[in-house]
Amino acid sequence: MSKLIDLHTHSTASDGVLSPADLVKHAAALGVRVLALTDHDTTDGVAEAQAAADRAGVEFIPGIEINTDYQDSSLDVLGYWAPTEPGQFQDRLAELRDARETRGQRMVEKLNRLGRPVRWERVRELAQGAVGRPHVARAMVEAGHVGSINEAFDLYIGYGRPAYEPRTRLTALEAVQFIRAYGGVPVMAHPIPSHAQHLDPFRLEELLPRLKAAGLVGMDVYYGTYAVDTVQRLLALARRFDLVPAGGSDFHGPDMGAPLGSTGVPAESVERLRQARGGKNMTQRVSN
Repeated sequence: MSKLIDLHTHSTASDGVLSPADLVKHAAALGVRVLALTDHDTTDGVAEAQAAADRAGVEFIPGIEINTDYQDSSLDVLGYWAPTEPGQFQDRLAELRDARETRGQRMVEKLNRLGRPVRWERVRELAQGAVGRPHVARAMVEAGHVGSINEAFDLYIGYGRPAYEPRTRLTALEAVQFIRAYGGVPVMAHPIPSHAQHLDPFRLEELLPRLKAAGLVGMDVYYGTYAVDTVQRLLALARRFDLVPAGGSDFHGPDMGAPLGSTGVPAESVERLRQARGGKNMTQRVSN
């Protein structure tokens, strides 16, 4: 029987609803045996998750998700085995988190001007770690302005909505080079938005060779709620450009998107990611 693998998850260190330890416990209870934590712009949850994984017998891969831009579109990059100790890598992440704070404050200001007031102090309390739009959305639900987080995005804080605030981000190319320069393994996150009806909203065939030359190792193929035909077409692209077909649930909390470990990431993909790291084996080998 194959081990369940999930290489794309979030905790309260960024915009998830479970602590890193509780995330690991939840994963273990569902039968996940290989887990990566990929919080936005922070590795603050890695140590706690690693300790919990050791106790639960879950193989753990430290990771991160960096929000980036590509030709006026949002395109994020995952980094596995990036440095967690103090240094230049962490200094740059701190700058990105500071920009998140400023963005969150500006969205709150816009909401207040729109007559949908929320308190920044409450947004900050909800965040616990790095601030994200889901925390603003939760504050809006609490304040009674919307009925759900999805409604908050659809009406107010989603792209093009009246309280939306652009992010300060690296380019996709910069993020790949940044992760690779510090010994991490860069992987493109969710190359196709879940609402997209076509294969190539980011002109993947144009982009992938450039990112591959910069050090990109793989991309999310087995992702979230992707339909079978989307997975197959992305798998064909991964094979064409010799990229590791990685993936995961993009789990943020129970009843939010795909369940942990549900996307069918193959063990071979984990092994190939390790090999791309240069032979260093931070977790046990994965086998079927």
